[in-house]
Amino acid sequence: MNGRDIIKNLREGRRVYSAAMVSTSPLWPNIVKAAGVDFVFVDTEHTPIDRNTLSWICQTYAALGVPPVVRIPCNDPFEACKALDAGAGGVIGPYVETADQVRGLVGAVKWRPLKGRRLDDALRDVNTLEPELRDYLEKRNGDKILITNIESVPAIQNLHDICSVPGLDAVLIGPHDLSCSLGIPEQYNHPRFDEAVRTIFRIAREHKVGAGIHYWLGLEQEVTWSKAGGNLVMHSSDVAAFGRTLKTEIEQLRKTLGDQ
Repeated sequence: MNGRDIIKNLREGRRVYSAAMVSTSPLWPNIVKAAGVDFVFVDTEHTPIDRNTLSWICQTYAALGVPPVVRIPCNDPFEACKALDAGAGGVIGPYVETADQVRGLVGAVKWRPLKGRRLDDALRDVNTLEPELRDYLEKRNGDKILITNIESVPAIQNLHDICSVPGLDAVLIGPHDLSCSLGIPEQYNHPRFDEAVRTIFRIAREHKVGAGIHYWLGLEQEVTWSKAGGNLVMHSSDVAAFGRTLKTEIEQLRKTLGDQ
């Protein structure tokens, strides 16, 4: 799917599949494409990827027809623009808690290259844009995906306002930070965590915004939450999948060869 297809499916409730990638190996993009993901989640919040490397990663995935959606280090519109300049097909804003943060990202992702007062006016009232300019911007940026991480109790409390901001395509739960904000660190089977996930999904879908959780600890739980309303299936990461498979196979070899 291209960016417009992904946005349409997220908003209409159809499932979209992705996975997080941190490897900068030139062998990775073809492997990821063969895996069948709809887009790739490139993380620059927790991964030290410089601008040159990020551009190479984005341009390569884009050339293979796999939109690269980049999680930026912080919710600064200039960081979003830097990712888009590198060739990103969209942006993930980390640890969003307010509608104003979302509006700032919408301005960068959906209305670039507008800046300053002209952008502020457009974000307040899109009708301030001349029809020709509005049409140009929508055509220019209509394939750019905007996702925000929901990772705290304040974000849940403000979620109706967050999801009401025009231009937001999906919310993505960051489970580790959310569990800590709930006071139950890494207790992903806790009833309060499950309730929070389902609440986020319900509110997002009420606003026709896609919803998902980045999860890596079991397919059964991913399926359960997806059936509960999550239509952005953000499965694991290259590091987690590699580590899990390598551990399983080494253990199997040790057992089979009698070296346990």
